[in-house]
Amino acid sequence: MENKKSTTQEIEDVLQEIGAKIEDLIQKGAEAGADIKEEIEEKIKNLKENKTSLEEELRKGKEMLEREFKEKKEELEPKFQESKGLFKDGFRQIFAGIKALFGKK
Repeated sequence: MENKKSTTQEIEDVLQEIGAKIEDLIQKGAEAGADIKEEIEEKIKNLKENKTSLEEELRKGKEMLEREFKEKKEELEPKFQESKGLFKDGFRQIFAGIKALFGKK
């Protein structure tokens, strides 16, 4: 059975891959000639800026999802507790009915 990754985990993996590629470009830039080196350094700078903005967007997205989850949980918690109480009451009544049915023999 194949394990499925969450969307945020997939995004984090992609960001780590981007970081590794940036480091690879830095290494190649150090070995390259002067004219190519400037071009590579400019691309590295752009990639780092994009990675940083992607990481910030991911962080914001996570915060938003966590906030919405918390709000929904807080909204539904009283209803869940009420349903839980009603379920227990219903179960007690069924049990009392069974007890009364078999206790009258």
